[in-house]
Amino acid sequence: MLTRRDIFLGLGSVGLGAAFAGTPAFAQKVQSVVTTTGMIADVARNIGSPYVTVQALMGPGVDPHAYRQTRNDIIAMSKADLVLYHGLDLEAQMLEFFDKLKTKTRVTSVTDGLERASLLPYEGVSGKFDPHIWMDVSLWSQIIETVVAELSAIVPSHVDHFQENGERLRQDLRGLHDYGQSALSTVPVQNRTLVTAHDAFGYFGAAYGLEVLGVQGMSTNSEAGLFRIKELVDFLVTRKIPSVFVESSVAERNVRALIEGAASRGHKVSLGGKLYSDAMGPEGRYEGTYIGMMDHNITVIARALGGDVHAAGLSGKLRA
Repeated sequence: MLTRRDIFLGLGSVGLGAAFAGTPAFAQKVQSVVTTTGMIADVARNIGSPYVTVQALMGPGVDPHAYRQTRNDIIAMSKADLVLYHGLDLEAQMLEFFDKLKTKTRVTSVTDGLERASLLPYEGVSGKFDPHIWMDVSLWSQIIETVVAELSAIVPSHVDHFQENGERLRQDLRGLHDYGQSALSTVPVQNRTLVTAHDAFGYFGAAYGLEVLGVQGMSTNSEAGLFRIKELVDFLVTRKIPSVFVESSVAERNVRALIEGAASRGHKVSLGGKLYSDAMGPEGRYEGTYIGMMDHNITVIARALGGDVHAAGLSGKLRA
């Protein structure tokens, strides 16, 4: 058996290259992938591990609509073998930088391959689409094909591994999507309205049978006026909606204003819970994965609106 001294001195009949050839750690450089959002990073890790390292620029509670790259981000992306970003103008403040970066490294939008007919229009803006596609699990699963292809391009020796992991992830997401449909079908018809801080849940409503209203528009950069808040208070009171929801990446003040406004009109609206909209939950927790994030959203919304769903969610991993 070669000792460390044998390797570095090149003793015996085994040279340095041959000594390392059978050692996985040295057989191939692990490729570096940088993603913008945590949701993309989660897909890339599920498919690419252990042959790629994945770094997400935007952590829990970070709003991608307003995010600007930092000096450290620029360094990380410039050194990466692959950069994956969402597209559909989600990272609106970073688009100019991506255009420049494409001349130096591999940069891909994970939504470029989606059929535009499957996307929701961005209200009031011609040719633009709602970027929050991860809220429909079945639609989000379609980016798997792009991620598999991009990882295969930078690590061609493990294409089969990426394809197998991609198919396994598709099956997991199919189960999650089915859970969303079944869980939210238990919500009483008169309660199937989701009111949140901003319009991030359009795809969610379309996929799982809910009317969706946001205080702010699709981008958190839009402001909510007093008229919009009054309009939503009128809606809550008239329709007797039981709950509204805050979001982890958006300030709570506008949703609190709805609750107070409804109370002044004699209608009690409860805070149904905090949802994960533009970012996943805390790192290291189940809610810090894409499946955990969506399991949380589905379960919290269903229970708050009167559905018959267990508090532990799809796989029993949610915390009370």
